[in-house]
Amino acid sequence: MTATAQALWYTAPGKAEIRAEPVAPVADGEVRLRAVASALSRGTERLILSGGVPESEYERMRAPFMDGRFPFPVKYGYAMVGRVEDGPAALKGRLAFALYPHQTVFNLAAEKIIPLPDGLPPERAVLAANMETALNAVWDGAPGPADRIAVVGAGVLGLLVARLCAQMPGTEVTVVDIDAGRASIAEAFGAAFATPDKAPDNCDLVVHTSASAKGLTTALRLAGDEATVLELSWYGANEVTVPLGDVFHSRRLKLISSQVGKVAASHRLRWDYRRRLIAALKLLQDPVFDQLLAPPVSFTDLPAKLPGILTPAGGVLCQLIRYPN
Repeated sequence: MTATAQALWYTAPGKAEIRAEPVAPVADGEVRLRAVASALSRGTERLILSGGVPESEYERMRAPFMDGRFPFPVKYGYAMVGRVEDGPAALKGRLAFALYPHQTVFNLAAEKIIPLPDGLPPERAVLAANMETALNAVWDGAPGPADRIAVVGAGVLGLLVARLCAQMPGTEVTVVDIDAGRASIAEAFGAAFATPDKAPDNCDLVVHTSASAKGLTTALRLAGDEATVLELSWYGANEVTVPLGDVFHSRRLKLISSQVGKVAASHRLRWDYRRRLIAALKLLQDPVFDQLLAPPVSFTDLPAKLPGILTPAGGVLCQLIRYPN
């Protein structure tokens, strides 16, 4: 049967609204999900709310199931957990992750959802897209046992990368950030914490996630001779000044990018997107990741609360969204 959904749309710089839209009857091979929890991707959705997506990236920035066109209006998001209400009998009642925008009810092809592993709470599962990005980054950066690794930027992505690296035998991982309040989370994730002026240098790998010129400068400074600096930040339309005339050449540093839109080259011949996302969900079984989750806000309150949540000074790591039953 046709249903009516409520969906979040970004409509103008600094503005969003909830719109009603019809959901068609479930077709063969599809499932209908009712949203349980989703999460805001703070860096990406802050750019979208501000209208900061550069025109050159309008197509590459499209999320798998977004609607509308950049800059506005767009329905955007990719961190959704819902419960299957209709579809194949084997999936009915199951919780599943989908790369879907913030919407109360929606249909998808059954192969586009990933049922949650047994025991994984839906609230923690909303981190799957971030974990998928972190996993891809670790593949791109290729850290090894006993490496000295710095992660510059203690946001969700940086902390997830730090956790994955810290679980490798003998690694020395330091999370570097100007906010000393992130120290306890870094330590819970198995990493040390340092402000930029006290961070260890001569690192084998430096991962940058702060989306700031100062952070990238710090990352280059911490890299040892012939080491890799892996850039994970997304700058949108902002131009970034990088001090390539300092140690960059004398240390023969490598500055490389990582982006989740393609499986890392080291794994691309054997892994597809679905296998990578399944792996990301399995990696989230550890309750330590709950420390990244901010108390949920109601879906209906999002238009009013989004500007405060998405401001860089807001202090929120991963903002949970709660949906009506």
